Amino acid sequence: MTTLGTPLSPHATKVMLLGSGELGKEVLIALQRLGVETIAVDRYENAPGQQVAHHARTITMSDPAQLKALIESERPHLVVPEIEAIATPMLEELEAAGTVRVIPTARAARLTMDREGIRVLAAETLGLPTSPYKFCNSLDELQAAIDAGIGYPCIVKPVMSSSGKGQSKIDGPADVKKAWDYAMAGGRVSHGRVIVEGFIDFDYEITQLTVRSVGADGQITTSFCDPIGHVQVSGDYVESWQPHPMHPAALDKSRQIAKAVTDNLGGQGLFGVELFVKGQDVWFSEVSPRPHDTGLVTLCTQHQSEFELHARAILGLPVDTSLRNPGASAVIYGGVEAQGIVFDGVEEALRVPDTDLRLFGKPESFVKRRMGVALARAADVDTARSNAKLAASKVKPREA
Repeated sequence: MTTLGTPLSPHATKVMLLGSGELGKEVLIALQRLGVETIAVDRYENAPGQQVAHHARTITMSDPAQLKALIESERPHLVVPEIEAIATPMLEELEAAGTVRVIPTARAARLTMDREGIRVLAAETLGLPTSPYKFCNSLDELQAAIDAGIGYPCIVKPVMSSSGKGQSKIDGPADVKKAWDYAMAGGRVSHGRVIVEGFIDFDYEITQLTVRSVGADGQITTSFCDPIGHVQVSGDYVESWQPHPMHPAALDKSRQIAKAVTDNLGGQGLFGVELFVKGQDVWFSEVSPRPHDTGLVTLCTQHQSEFELHARAILGLPVDTSLRNPGASAVIYGGVEAQGIVFDGVEEALRVPDTDLRLFGKPESFVKRRMGVALARAADVDTARSNAKLAASKVKPREA
């Protein structure tokens, strides 16, 4: 039985988010609606989630001493990692000492913070189908791995990054050094190491949102949202929709793979499992033990968005993964390098039928930084996608 306290009282239920960007912001809002006291932590001040939380803290989360000091000072009931660049060995130490409970678990946070841990788990421990891959510590090793069997085309990614940063496709020998340099610039922590993956000729890729929650019998139960289709450019999501049509056999395999991975990671919460699909064949790609950027579409498609599902699951509350209506999302980029930008065209965007906007409130804009998202619901996915892209195109960020 879950008992929730009152915020800012001695009996408050306290949850700390490590990483407070646009996804963390929505989780914080969902937690606050349930009367949870929230602590938003980020590496820079005035991050989106810090603007709505009860408490805002700014530290270097990859620094074990800073992380330990903050958790011991705040004494949250739950620590919820929302990004990869965190000192996860310290989380394991604090969890083992009984200081705090990490979502979904400290081990899961460590395994999924870099592509090496989770790929080895999926391919070698669990025996799941994945693309062929090699880990490389130098440009020479990267070239040797490609020559020895990975071949062209292939994908190079830093072992630790997020939202496609540092990821590129190599079509031939002329692209190898450029891809290595780009990966070195895009990795968050583990500079000097990449994964190179053989290219799978897939029909499409999906995100299978998977929730581990407490059932009526007190046991952990696994439930699934409808599959989310998406378009990526240079590894970064630019558009997503739900539901994505799938052959029943492919959908069943996707959920078997998602359950195998999340069962092994354990704990409670929502996981974003990325999969490649061709016909009835499915390959595991990646998993995040937290809401997924492509899942922003669930803000307009599901009875409970991925953020509400995560909040409820980590608190031990019942969840409902059912679809309300088809919908789509389209990213709004900053387009400029500036502090404190303004947005023109919001009124025009919201005149597109059945649309909504989320402007994230990031204090600094970059040309390719995600500053907002347009959402559209419709009777069918195609209409929703058209309307989401139309609405997004009408929002014009600019310097103030």
